[in-house]
Amino acid sequence: MSADYVPLQGYETLSVEDMKARAEKVYATLLKRRTIRDFSDKAVPRDIIETCIKAAGTAPSGANHQPWHFVAISDPDTKRKIRIAAEAEEAEFYGGKAPDEWLDALAPLGTDASKPFLETAPWLVAVFAQRKGGEKTGQSKKNYYITESVGLATGMFITALHSAGLGTLTHTPAPMGFLRDICERPKDEKPFVLMVVGYPADTAQVPKHALIKKSLDEISTFKT
Repeated sequence: MSADYVPLQGYETLSVEDMKARAEKVYATLLKRRTIRDFSDKAVPRDIIETCIKAAGTAPSGANHQPWHFVAISDPDTKRKIRIAAEAEEAEFYGGKAPDEWLDALAPLGTDASKPFLETAPWLVAVFAQRKGGEKTGQSKKNYYITESVGLATGMFITALHSAGLGTLTHTPAPMGFLRDICERPKDEKPFVLMVVGYPADTAQVPKHALIKKSLDEISTFKT
């Protein structure tokens, strides 16, 4: 074995029955996940967010450069700044920037330029994609497969948050350059997504069509 490798640790061989049971449990948990826009202002302990970010940080990445940075925000003033900037971009989007086809696709959601959840939810987590970095902090190497890597980490972040009993919303106002400024991140980092995190409000609702998920046959092909 190469000197650059070490033995695999932590892997647990399971029986087929246990594998099936675990897979079904994960599926059952994630089947309940819904994007929400109505959040409670109930506080969420910081250590829960920290653990979920650590879980996201275990995601695979190009050359193990881990080209992501998570900025977790609970400060009311900062959340207010983000809301003002996001709503300005959204006003342009809904006011003529977006093509009719896109607006028609959003119509069933009933969304508009108003984003009160950006202040109501206890946490906003801005995820940034790093153009440069490396496997160690402080390096300035070229990063590879950035979008794929950060997308995987974001998906694992959402999974961790949902598993912890929290509701989420992936918010992507365009453009999102204001997040870099407000969060004081370097120019070589690109805002990837703004995660809104908290408990669902007691009055939270989701669109009926959001309950419809494509079947296994529709989303997969098996060559056996």
